[in-house]
Amino acid sequence: MKIGVLTGGGDAPGLNNAIRGIVFKAVRDGHEVIGLEKGWKGLIEKLTRPLTIDDVEEIYREGGTILKSSRTNPLKSEEVAEKAINGFNELGLDALIAIGGEDTLGACARLAERGLKAVGIPKTIDHDVRGTEYTIGFDTAIQIVTEALDRLLTTAKSHERVIVVEIMGRHAGWMTFYGGLAGGAHYIIIPEKKVDIDDIIRVLKARYERGKKYALIAVAEGATFFSSTGEEAEIIDEFGHIKLGGDVAKQLATVLKEAGFETRHVVLGHLQRGGSPAPRDRYIPLMLGIKAVELVERGDFGKMVALKGEEIVIQPLHVVKEGIRTVPEELYELVKPIFD
Repeated sequence: MKIGVLTGGGDAPGLNNAIRGIVFKAVRDGHEVIGLEKGWKGLIEKLTRPLTIDDVEEIYREGGTILKSSRTNPLKSEEVAEKAINGFNELGLDALIAIGGEDTLGACARLAERGLKAVGIPKTIDHDVRGTEYTIGFDTAIQIVTEALDRLLTTAKSHERVIVVEIMGRHAGWMTFYGGLAGGAHYIIIPEKKVDIDDIIRVLKARYERGKKYALIAVAEGATFFSSTGEEAEIIDEFGHIKLGGDVAKQLATVLKEAGFETRHVVLGHLQRGGSPAPRDRYIPLMLGIKAVELVERGDFGKMVALKGEEIVIQPLHVVKEGIRTVPEELYELVKPIFD
């Protein structure tokens, strides 16, 4: 068979290991693998490169993706969707393996419903794809968050400051939650749980009264706040919600400064998705890639390879369309005593 593979959406450490697993399994079973460059754009515009074992043998240490990526939406219009289907046929592909997050796999599911012979592999540092307990890149990302918080703690203590650390996650707070816990954050703020500014100030004052005149606050970029007092009126909207825009760490640091704390903010940004993959983001993607080829070989399309515990399971791709996987409130409440 002729198998196409693409990586869509944001880059993530471990993508190359999934590609490596696909190529090793497929080539040794006698198939041909074609890399589609720049995500769905590669299928639509037929941007391809052959992938051999020599091409992928040593890419397990590399972050990012050798196939490059883009946020091209193959369902942007009916015309674009037709180009994607036609690209598949014109390239003579027998199957497509799409590696991506909610958007990439959601598009893959919809194209599969239109007859595209496709299989998915979940990837996102946000860890928010439904139907799987693992997504490529997450383990490395929270390792980077943890290391950043470890480093920032030393300067927070030395200068007796509050440091607000902004972590990626617009709608799901998994990176902030796990990275914040691992990095010893003194307050964790995620999009799933709207937080009272006054409660943050209360916790900081309690720390200072105990002689701990420093703190780390881990906040997701999509976090929202409210205030019961209205003291921060200059950045509160008509509903009493503090408007933090897309610059949450900076705005929160401003509020805390006005409350009397010496505060700095740090935005980790794309540092979280760069660099070499952690061990788990090396061996699990490899196995998912191999399993994806097995699905292709038996014609089991419209499916996604996933992880439940340490077991590789098969899920229908349409589960991705049901929405994102978010941090359960009970899990957040479970650890609240740590920073309450």
